[in-house]
Amino acid sequence: MKHAVEHDLDAPTCRKVTRLALDSYAARYQKYEPQVRWNGEDAARIAFTVKGMHIEGRIELRTGRVEMDLDVPLLLRPFKSEALKVIDREIRLWIDKQRRGEL
Repeated sequence: MKHAVEHDLDAPTCRKVTRLALDSYAARYQKYEPQVRWNGEDAARIAFTVKGMHIEGRIELRTGRVEMDLDVPLLLRPFKSEALKVIDREIRLWIDKQRRGEL
């Protein structure tokens, strides 16, 4: 199931904000060895390691929303919702910064 962060940004601004959010996430959570690899302008593969297990996911930028999904090993399923919450919070933080004119 995909998780979505709703927004009212135009496409270029959404791209900028999402990239800043993911870069900030990667810097803040270095202990999880985060990786972001963009596949074009509107899709990225993300990966990180938790308790020695590799987790991968996808970010897709859509009109009015940023969609996220993670492929999580069975043992870490309880972690999935928490990981999505952290990424969601980071994206919303940067959307709010954009709305306040801080970017």
